[in-house]
Amino acid sequence: MAIEAHATARYVRTSAQKAGLVMDLIRGYDVNKALATLTFTRKAISHDIAKVLRSAIANAQQKEGFGGDIDRLFVSACYANQGPSMKRIRPAPMGRAFRVVKRTAHLTVRVSERPLKIVAATAPAKKTRAKAKPAAEAAAPTRGQAKAKKKA
Repeated sequence: MAIEAHATARYVRTSAQKAGLVMDLIRGYDVNKALATLTFTRKAISHDIAKVLRSAIANAQQKEGFGGDIDRLFVSACYANQGPSMKRIRPAPMGRAFRVVKRTAHLTVRVSERPLKIVAATAPAKKTRAKAKPAAEAAAPTRGQAKAKKKA
């Protein structure tokens, strides 16, 4: 039975679209490769996503039945949902006001354990001999060879 764990960071001050761009980079990767990718990604949100990924790994380690091998964990799902938006007012010329929307996001990372590959030992297959072509077929020239002889 594969272990599955998740972690969520709520109300992170970024848009879900920006976080989703970085989440797409790590989806399906092993956790070690995902953490390395997040370390060298030049987006500010990658630091927050790395924290959530580390939390999901720790949650998986605490589950009953975990094998203890972190190398078998991979990012099975990760997504960024939109959180509540803070509406603010910015002064504009001629007594007007512009609305500023400060977005938040809920980041979720789900990790799963890869199943072990069990290879069953089977008996080797019998080798069969290839049948030789009859002498008449082997001696017959191909179509391209026949045209070459005509031209020569």
